[in-house]
Amino acid sequence: LEFRRVLFRSQADVSTRNVAVTSSFTGTEIVVFGAVENSKQPSAESGLYDIVVVIEGVPSRITLRRKSRVGGIWLNTTSATFDGVPSYYAIGSTRPLDEIASEATMIGYEIGFDHVRMNPVSGPRERLAPADQKEFREALVRLKRKEGLYVAEPYGVAFTGRTLFRATIALPANVSVGPFDTRVYLFRQEKLLSQYTIRLNLEREGLERFIHEFAIAHPFWYGIATV
Repeated sequence: LEFRRVLFRSQADVSTRNVAVTSSFTGTEIVVFGAVENSKQPSAESGLYDIVVVIEGVPSRITLRRKSRVGGIWLNTTSATFDGVPSYYAIGSTRPLDEIASEATMIGYEIGFDHVRMNPVSGPRERLAPADQKEFREALVRLKRKEGLYVAEPYGVAFTGRTLFRATIALPANVSVGPFDTRVYLFRQEKLLSQYTIRLNLEREGLERFIHEFAIAHPFWYGIATV
């Protein structure tokens, strides 16, 4: 079975690659669109190709603590720290991920909540068993989803023609400011044909930016002013 070389182009459909975050910021939407060049797809509904869009926010270090009942009192007994955790993680696809490609492929490209990049940080005392690490990972994803920061849209990408596709993914108001990497993957019959990466930036503007920069440059005076 021979495949012609398939190329596609994708870019974020926003007014600017820099989204301004001010005190009145209530969230925004990222529109990702692209095209499959040399497409063999006879119609938008034929489903010959699959598109997966992944948007990752600023990586950060997160510590989770598990409470246990000790002597009738709930205390923090176990903790786990993960580094490089995306502050925001959204997946949009033409179909559910398990119908698009194998588990090994999803692991290799860190696609899906089960494969979000989380690097455990621990010393000899904090070293956890694999089962405990998995439990903490699942708890972290669960908390992020509850906050609306981890989002999955199994049918969030749609073809609007033989070659054109489009996805709309919402960024909530509580999203962290910084660079966002948008990765677009093109699949056909469970094989990855191409991928493309776009970078967006959420930047503080106006009073929000002034206060942030003042707090970092002059923490003492910021504390006095706050009090």
